[in-house]
Amino acid sequence: MIFDNFDLKPELLDAVYYMGFREATPIQQQAIPVILGGHDLIACAQTGTGKTAAFLLPVLNSVYGRHSTHTHTLILVPTRELAIQIDQQIQGLAYTLNITSIAVYGGGDGSDWEQEKTALSQGAEIIVATPGRLISHLNQGYVQFDRIETLILDEADRMLDIGFHDDIMKIISFVPKERQTLMFSATMPPKIRALSKRIMKKPSEISLEIAKPAEGVIQAAYRVGENLKLPLVQSLIADKPDYNSILVFSSTKRKVQDIVRGLRNREYVVEGISSDLEQKEREQVLGRFRSRQTRVLVATDVLSRGIDIKDINLIINYDVPSDAEDYVHRVGRTARAETTGVAITLVTRDDAYKLQKIEKLIGYEIYTAPLPESLAGMEEVKTDSDSGRKQKPRFRGDRFRRKKR
Repeated sequence: MIFDNFDLKPELLDAVYYMGFREATPIQQQAIPVILGGHDLIACAQTGTGKTAAFLLPVLNSVYGRHSTHTHTLILVPTRELAIQIDQQIQGLAYTLNITSIAVYGGGDGSDWEQEKTALSQGAEIIVATPGRLISHLNQGYVQFDRIETLILDEADRMLDIGFHDDIMKIISFVPKERQTLMFSATMPPKIRALSKRIMKKPSEISLEIAKPAEGVIQAAYRVGENLKLPLVQSLIADKPDYNSILVFSSTKRKVQDIVRGLRNREYVVEGISSDLEQKEREQVLGRFRSRQTRVLVATDVLSRGIDIKDINLIINYDVPSDAEDYVHRVGRTARAETTGVAITLVTRDDAYKLQKIEKLIGYEIYTAPLPESLAGMEEVKTDSDSGRKQKPRFRGDRFRRKKR
């Protein structure tokens, strides 16, 4: 289906095609007519399916031409990165439409506060905000939300996971009861259902097939000891000289710099990003990665959802995510928009059960690749947590073997 099939204004259609959108994705095909019809909506779709445009296009269609002096739409998101990304997409689509928007988020040096205050008190037409920062403004008493017509919760499941439930409810208390409410989520746990009953009116529901990586993702797992992870990643990167955009996920920010130091190479740039960096530094690191100045980026799960970085060639899960659904979101960073990509996961003996959870969730086994010959047969030194004695599980091929004592 092409975008001409929707009841969108010609000026917005021009912007859509100028931005490079050609055919509507399944979530867009189903969600846009519902939103244009004024209905509340719960939409469940995974990362990389085009859900941001699914709610932005109807909103922009509604806002265009009004020249409002009040806020029409409030979009709540879990992270500053997602707030920035959505605001950038609004600016791209609305470049010729004279629609005002702003991203409201914390973590900076404080210089943006006055600009945010002006937008919130004088009525930027679209506000994209993280809950914590928005509440700081709401507590000052100058925010004008009494004429909001559309409330959107993006990545709703992640916001609840982070603990934003009470913040969301407080923010909603400032918004008119008569409004359109849209909730987009990658998963549909019971807490999402419970929240929807409190804040929505007879919502329509869309649920696309979730928890499965895109068809274009080539997936593989290496069974490897902890001490062999860095050598293996170095080998994988060296073996793919034509891959100029590689994203490595670590489960903890503490490991990020260790991995960066271990991967540093004279021939290309390796950088790390985590919540330890100031917001300005994080934006600069992401900018260099997007522009291919940085070939390898090591990140925590702050990047696993909602960051639109195109044409990532290779995803490496240095650590297996504890939540099987986070695997899907990490892998969703590659093979976007019908492209192809590779996702590799490093699995230690202790993480084998996590891989089983992932395979159960996605419905198939992930191919176990043999170690490179240069690493096969090397030993992992492991401490017995009960006795404190060192053990040496030997890893050959794709099977662990323990030496006899």
